[in-house]
Amino acid sequence: MPQNINQNKVLEWRSGVEKDLDNVLQIPNVFLNVSKGQVAPHDDLKKAFGHTKVDEIVLEILNKGELQVGEKERSAQLERVNREVVDIVAGKLVDPKSKRVYTTGMIEKALDQLSTQSAQHHDPKSHTSGTATPTKDGEANGAKPMEGVKALPKWTGVTTTKSAKSQALEAMKALIAHQPIAVARARMRLRITCPTQILKQTIKAAPKKDATEEGAEEQKGTIKDRILGYVEQIENQDVVGEEWEVVGFVEPGAYKSLMDLIGTQTKGRARAEVLDMAVVHEGD
Repeated sequence: MPQNINQNKVLEWRSGVEKDLDNVLQIPNVFLNVSKGQVAPHDDLKKAFGHTKVDEIVLEILNKGELQVGEKERSAQLERVNREVVDIVAGKLVDPKSKRVYTTGMIEKALDQLSTQSAQHHDPKSHTSGTATPTKDGEANGAKPMEGVKALPKWTGVTTTKSAKSQALEAMKALIAHQPIAVARARMRLRITCPTQILKQTIKAAPKKDATEEGAEEQKGTIKDRILGYVEQIENQDVVGEEWEVVGFVEPGAYKSLMDLIGTQTKGRARAEVLDMAVVHEGD
């Protein structure tokens, strides 16, 4: 491993926040034993990586290598990822009857319930329930999988080896499949209008919330680009007179940020009108 890697800097490098390699590595080399300063022989590098180009090997280890962290750091990472996952899920799911979003606390409690159930189903000593639960291979408690029966998605908790965004998707699928609380994917149908004369103005916005996955640099673009960035699906868009109009679907969790953008960056000259709250179940 390269010597004395700053773990926080590695995460920033992988997310795109840090771009200067000198800020990440103290010594750009590969070692067998860092504490003893024992550099890896060329033969070992050739055997492990297929070549001996140290600069390329350092980058490969930095980008793909397993990051060794202490228990406290791992717990902090898990807590951070868990918060991100819960925030994402809470912004995308609603109660199908009231069409209201759930609090993050309610989403977290529902996910904890699913992970507890999953752990119990994997415990060979746990046979208190008479209902067979499909495993990832479609088998029910060791039985042969039933033909044509698709195993339900499961949630076992967050991990630091996957992005918060991908884990949030898994969590939503599991919540929708098992319904520990009544949930459904939801999108708001909006009509957004904006004067054409300001559409091409370049603006800056704060880094994305899930910046660990897509980079935390300032997001730049035109007002039109930024508005469309919130629209998950465009129904239609047109120019009527001196106004641009788009009708499309926006996730409830993105609505406030969209309204903030319209209020601050267009000084209220753009408008957003809620046409409908459409509940969309997974797979529709």
